[in-house]
Amino acid sequence: MMVLHEMRRRARFLVAPVLGVALTGYFIYHIFEGERGLYAWRDIARELHTAQQALDATEAQRLALARKVDGLDPAHIDPDLLDQQVRSTLNLVAPSEIVVIRPGEPR
Repeated sequence: MMVLHEMRRRARFLVAPVLGVALTGYFIYHIFEGERGLYAWRDIARELHTAQQALDATEAQRLALARKVDGLDPAHIDPDLLDQQVRSTLNLVAPSEIVVIRPGEPR
């Protein structure tokens, strides 16, 4: 009986610190893990960086195509671009030109 009474008295002093340590451990664990933890944040930042690079590449392609389309505008056609398009579409060359065919390139 005396032992139970002594254990209850000591347990009363241990409950609060044990609960505090458990609660602190719970929150520290969830700082790193979980869908909003630091590891998830790192993964999302990496995905964002990859998506930003893809967006930049796509934007550069879009601008290049926009410049090419602007050059084909009937109101002001770029003669060099028109000449290039005609030659590549019809496979034409001028009589004074020399054609160099590189291996591995489509004709």
